[in-house]
Amino acid sequence: MLRNKLLCKNHRDYEFTITDPDSGETICTSCGAVLSERVSQQNVQERRSFDALQDRERSRVGMPNTLARHDKGLYTVIGKPNKDANGQVIDNSMRVMMERLRTWDYRLQARSATDRNLKSAFIKLEALKGKLSLPQATIEKAAYIYRKVQEMGMIKGRTINAALGASIYISCREAGITRSLNDIAVISNTSYKELARTYRLIVLNLDLKVPMIDPIKCVAKLANKLGISEMTKRYAIDYMRVISKSGVSAGKDPMGLAGAVIYLSCRNHDQPRTQIEVANAGGVTEVTLRNRTKELSMKIPQLN
Repeated sequence: MLRNKLLCKNHRDYEFTITDPDSGETICTSCGAVLSERVSQQNVQERRSFDALQDRERSRVGMPNTLARHDKGLYTVIGKPNKDANGQVIDNSMRVMMERLRTWDYRLQARSATDRNLKSAFIKLEALKGKLSLPQATIEKAAYIYRKVQEMGMIKGRTINAALGASIYISCREAGITRSLNDIAVISNTSYKELARTYRLIVLNLDLKVPMIDPIKCVAKLANKLGISEMTKRYAIDYMRVISKSGVSAGKDPMGLAGAVIYLSCRNHDQPRTQIEVANAGGVTEVTLRNRTKELSMKIPQLN
């Protein structure tokens, strides 16, 4: 906590206000009132250097490096104002030369087929980031996987959307984010069959160890979609924990299993949902939902 000279309206005293460096909030210690939500960073990291090498290594100029850009964020832009360093307007011959330099600078940023492919793919990746509500760390991992796919030549004969969607799905699985292949296929305008085929190819060739989907997160996602009560949702989560410990969930589709748990929980708490509603919300068939429901009723009858 840091002391901040911001006056509290209730006490008119500077001694009662402190600043939380993590959230950036200025709080009155006596009444708990939040006086300011955001303040400038006060604990800036010291970046002293003792030689030219340290100065170059510790310099922070420009945007941060990122794998989600075709040039990793290390691009150059020639400014449009036709003025020199002193602010004077340049003559016509120099202006024509600068226009030519701007044109060639723009062309050289994507001079090869690889750069053009990455540029097109990462523009789509930025659009999918907002549509899927993904954090930046997941996007960075997806960009890294896509670069590996392109280096190995697996992008040839396949669409950018399929390779990018498969990379995003793998990144979400590794980060523990619940996004199904069907969700990504619909948003990226790719067929489910092509996306699944590309996903299996990437996992096989890159020898990736993709973690299993947490069925409890599938239960929470499905419960939010159906709009059931919090009591029923918590009962379904506890139900799923018992199923996971018993080993019944081994080899089963997590979303189909979560749909069956939600269906049984709603039936036990007088919040009936039809099998069609639960199946459509979970992206599974009614047959799958019916089979999982019968299996759970037989193997774990004490929870029904």
